[in-house]
Amino acid sequence: RAGVAMLIDAMRQLSETDVKATVHAVGTVQEEVGLKGARTSAFGLDPDVAISVDVTFPGDHPGIDKKDSALEMGKGPVITVVDAAGRGLIADRNVVKWLKETAEENEIPYQLNVGNGGTTDATAIHLTREGIPSSTISVPTRYIHSPVEVLSLEDLKCCADLIAKAVLNVDKYF
Repeated sequence: RAGVAMLIDAMRQLSETDVKATVHAVGTVQEEVGLKGARTSAFGLDPDVAISVDVTFPGDHPGIDKKDSALEMGKGPVITVVDAAGRGLIADRNVVKWLKETAEENEIPYQLNVGNGGTTDATAIHLTREGIPSSTISVPTRYIHSPVEVLSLEDLKCCADLIAKAVLNVDKYF
């Protein structure tokens, strides 16, 4: 749900610009049971670069020890460097550089994540065809996979802003 909101806002922002890139915003299915929708979408579209969007556990979540996650709600988007302890995504370093530099140039706060928990659609995408440079932008969210998730609306807005700004300067990196 948060990812869909992110994409809608980012695409709205891009619709008001003279974006040079071809942009596909894709909502996939079956992420929790094998990343199936991401795999088929990435294969069919064959993009030059991909940003997956998702939610992630912050360390300030009740019941999670801060030593298990340095991420916090209210501190901005999370850019994934590695997830699932390397069994999932190992993000393309140029994608991470692109997202970090875009955030810094636009004064968008961000956090980096090297996680040992779950993974995202970017795992399937970065292994599709000959490999599609990928990473994930996540919003720190409490009570993930429940009917009532809690997140910072400012973090959500910053995620959409980062996606839109990154798309506008993608040609500098890819």
